[in-house]
Amino acid sequence: MSPLRIAVIGAGVIGKTHIDALAQLPDARLAAIADPSAEAGALAARHGVPHHADYRALLEAGRPDGVIVATPNATHVPIGLACVERGIPVLIEKPIADTVEDAQRLTAAAERAGVPLLVGHHRRHNPILQTAREVIGRGDLGALVSATILYTFLKPDGYFDVAWRKQEGGGPILINLIHEIDTLRFLCGGIESLQAMRSSKTRGFPVEDTAAVVLRMRSGALATISLSDAAATPWSWDMTTGESPQFARQSVPTHFFSGTDGSLAVPTLELWRYEGGRGWLDPFTRTALPLRPANPYVRQLDHFARVIRGEEEPLVGGADATETLRATLAVREATDSGGPIRFDA
Repeated sequence: MSPLRIAVIGAGVIGKTHIDALAQLPDARLAAIADPSAEAGALAARHGVPHHADYRALLEAGRPDGVIVATPNATHVPIGLACVERGIPVLIEKPIADTVEDAQRLTAAAERAGVPLLVGHHRRHNPILQTAREVIGRGDLGALVSATILYTFLKPDGYFDVAWRKQEGGGPILINLIHEIDTLRFLCGGIESLQAMRSSKTRGFPVEDTAAVVLRMRSGALATISLSDAAATPWSWDMTTGESPQFARQSVPTHFFSGTDGSLAVPTLELWRYEGGRGWLDPFTRTALPLRPANPYVRQLDHFARVIRGEEEPLVGGADATETLRATLAVREATDSGGPIRFDA
């Protein structure tokens, strides 16, 4: 079987991450890069593939077997539609779109055309989350009661030298929180309603630096997310999972899932249960669950290859990713309105 030819549109940080991951797959290879920067041209030359300043030129030059879209959020839908119109399977980085309406438009177009659409919520491909999903799904925790998520970290001062990062829309709600909303949906099911507050007190910028979210899941469980990019803490997914080697890794849990029969800490995968009596005076047993680490970006692209070949359905399709986007945008709405946001069943 010939290796699949995968083109990458957008050669920024995440685009380069996908290019590096492609190099680790035996049945797929980089076919071309589209990005207007001179750096992208040099990158293409190093990989020995064509470089195009415009994605339309890439699509017209030759039909790749699949396309990865790793461009700014506002361009996801027009590029995705261009791929769908040509019958090319597409992996679009999260978020699927800027608005729910645009996400629905892209999803509907892909469904009508019968073109596979995969959205890059890469955490779902991490064995840590897949193990946690199995534990919760088979009832090891009993009935889920609550979930507590810490996503607190410190962005350095230099990060804010870029002006848009200090303005509305450049804060952790729209940039970072979407990961935790998707994690909650993947592990705990649908969201019934949410409330939220935000603050910009620490830095004083127009954009928020801290937010708190309370969610009611459709199962009846309650969840909280504490979010900040101004907090000197080790409690964030990026610093504790090893997914991103540029972060100094910490061995602490950041996600806590509690049920009537036990609890689970993630990413450390510590399972806590009673062996005898059940109550706060009785001793717990702690089990460290086995795990075989793997690069979620490589696993995601391996899955994309199987989707292209018709061997698997997308783990995160357009409709699924749209619901994650809807809930993330609702957090922002809730911080402005002060009231609860409810979702249709």
